[in-house]
This record gives sequence, structure tokens and C-alpha cells, in this order.
Amino acid sequence: MIAFDSFVLDNGLKVLVHEDHTSPMAVVNLLYKVGARDEEPSKTGFAHLFEHLMFGGSKNVPAFDEPLQFVGGDNNAFTSNDITNYYITIPSANLETAFWLESDRMLSLSFDPKVLEVQRSVVIEEFKQRYLNQPYGDVWLKLRPLAYKEHSYRWPTIGEKIEHIEKATMEDVKDFFYRYYVPNNAVLVVAGDVTLEQVKTLSEKWFGPIPEGKRIIRTIPKEPIQDEYRLLEVEEAVPVDSLYMTFHMAGRVDETYHAEDLLSDVLGRGKSSRLYQKLVDEKSIFNSLSAYVMGSIDPGLLVIQGKLNDNFELEEAEEAIWELIEDFKNSSITDEELEKVKNKAESTIVFSEMELLNRAMNLAYAEMLGDANLANTELEKLASVSAKDVKEAAERVLQKSNASVMRYKAKR
Repeated sequence: MIAFDSFVLDNGLKVLVHEDHTSPMAVVNLLYKVGARDEEPSKTGFAHLFEHLMFGGSKNVPAFDEPLQFVGGDNNAFTSNDITNYYITIPSANLETAFWLESDRMLSLSFDPKVLEVQRSVVIEEFKQRYLNQPYGDVWLKLRPLAYKEHSYRWPTIGEKIEHIEKATMEDVKDFFYRYYVPNNAVLVVAGDVTLEQVKTLSEKWFGPIPEGKRIIRTIPKEPIQDEYRLLEVEEAVPVDSLYMTFHMAGRVDETYHAEDLLSDVLGRGKSSRLYQKLVDEKSIFNSLSAYVMGSIDPGLLVIQGKLNDNFELEEAEEAIWELIEDFKNSSITDEELEKVKNKAESTIVFSEMELLNRAMNLAYAEMLGDANLANTELEKLASVSAKDVKEAAERVLQKSNASVMRYKAKR
């Protein structure tokens, strides 16, 4: 259970406070409700570009890291298709430094053309190194548009094309910033050796004067129900053949999400899972094989992926997975099998929340979903999933007409 208090500033900034006085440290986590799904199809990669730009200097602070490091602080950020998240860990005695820095870059970036060019180059190089010049790096560049035809999940956070970042203008950058980097589109979580009154005072002082932004009206296209099997065959210079299978599933706050999450665990989490035992240990078709869910806010994907052993073809490997899926649908799930994956999921959550930063992030994410207390109901929701729920999830999700498959063949 993560205890917290909350309040809202006049400009719409939601602030959550989690007190933990066991160490003289504090976390300041600022989540902006903007990710790759909010981008325009002709201007992708902007959310990720902004993650970089936010460290390039703001209105009154030319170098973000220097004053933070001077007082013993550390910081980082990440972007997903749904959110952009910035976090600072700092000695609680120097908490105000974190408020000063985060509020200043929310107030306004420096919009220095040199900074834009530097960060543009960094992102382009990252695109090339991680997505184009690395074995299997382009998997999601190819797989997302196969699985999604309308929704903006059809491109990854890095963007659809390098050209979109290359052509980004300062006007584009300013428009994106003033639309999404506003108090009423953010969640601030302050956790650790702090008090509610202290955080209220600092929040009003540093964030209170920042003007509220325009109300954001999202027009993200809804993905149509998939009713056909989709296949993409790729041949590249990679070490071994790989298979990727995606299935549309529920969004993060939908009632069936946790059953579908546990379905992926029963199928492919760890060496005791059905996929691994049957197709890795017993039949040796794959040398690695797993299943997982993307955890997207909007309806997402359940993914099965694996790398093949040399003496098997992609077609027969895929057929073996379909046979296992049908066997799974026609067999029963034992209480022991379900309890095992529940215990794994529970331990992941419990161990994660031992870290102060993770608690702060979990609260921010839950609040972004609509209710910060959702961070405290995950265990309850997982525990309530029955074997019947998992079986129904398999029947609903693991249909051939709901599958998008990429056979990634190694050039011989």
C-alpha cells in the first residue's frame, strides 16, 4: 500500500505526496500526459525528441544537470507511446533545487536553435544505431504498422521515419511544447523525506505562477477490430530466424486486462511456462521463447516472440505455436499453474515498490490513468482473476483472425 495525499493547483497541476522518512532522500517525478500516440502521422518522434530537448536548457537555467549535480541530485527520463516521464532523486535537504529546475523547464524551454540541432543529431544517431544498424532493431518499425492500421500506436516512440525529425522546425517544436508541456497536462509526485505542507508551499511557489494551458482535445483514431490473419515476411542479415506474433487485447484500465496479462504469463513467462516447456525444452524448436503484454493505455498487444534453432523453418515453428494455443484452449488450467504466475506477478510488484522512485512513478502513472489509488489495487485485481477468466481471455484474444505475424528470416 502506497500512502499518499493530493491537491490541485489553480493552474490544473495535480500534485501527489508520498511521505517516507526512512532515509534523507526525496524523489520528484513529473509525468506529462503525452507520448508517441499524441503525434501527427507526418510528425512522428516528437515526444521522444522533447525528452532530449528538455535537458538542453530552459528559460533561466542554461544547463539542467549542473546545478542538480552540485547538490547531490541525479535525474533521467523516458518516453513511451503513452507518456513522457522525468524524475529526480535528491537529498531531501535540497528538495527546492528540484522544484526550481523542473518548474523552469515547464515554464519555457530556451528554444535555442543550437540546442535543437544538437538534440536532433543525437536522436537521428540513436535512430540509426538502435533501430536501423542493429540486428532485429527494426522489428517494431515493421511490426507496429502491421498490427495497427488506424491508431497512432502504429509507430514506435523513436518515430516512423528519420525524415520527420530531420524536418522538424522550431515552430513545430514550440507548438508541441505549448500544447502538451503545461501544468494541466502533468502529474507531479513528490516522495520521500518530505511533508505535505512543505510540498504545498514549494508547489505554489515554483509551479503556481505558470499559466494553465489550453484544454487538450485528443482525436486519436480508434483501431478497428481486426478480422484477418496478417503475415509479413522479412529477410535481413541477422544471426538466427525469429518469429513475432501479436494479438490485440484490452487497454490498461479495461476489466479484462489483468486476465489477459496473466494469460501471457501462463503462456510465456519464464522457463516453467507452457511455451518454453513444450517448444524450447521438449521439442527444441526455439532456443528462446516468451510472451508478454505491452501494457498500453488504449487497447494494446499481447506478444509472442522467439528465436529458432537452425534446423527448423519459420513456418513449422509458427504452426507449433498455433497447435500449442489450441491445446491450451482445450485443456484446463490448474489452480497451481495459475497461482504460480500470480505469485510471480505479485512479487514483481512488491519488490518494485521497495524502491522509492518506483513508488513515485507508480502513483504518477495511476493518476494519469484516472485514479492514483489504482497503484494500490493491482494486487487485488490480479488475485481476483480466475482460471475461467484466463480461459475466456485465450478464446477471445488468441484467434488467428486477430493475429499479425512477422517471420524474420536470417539471410543464409
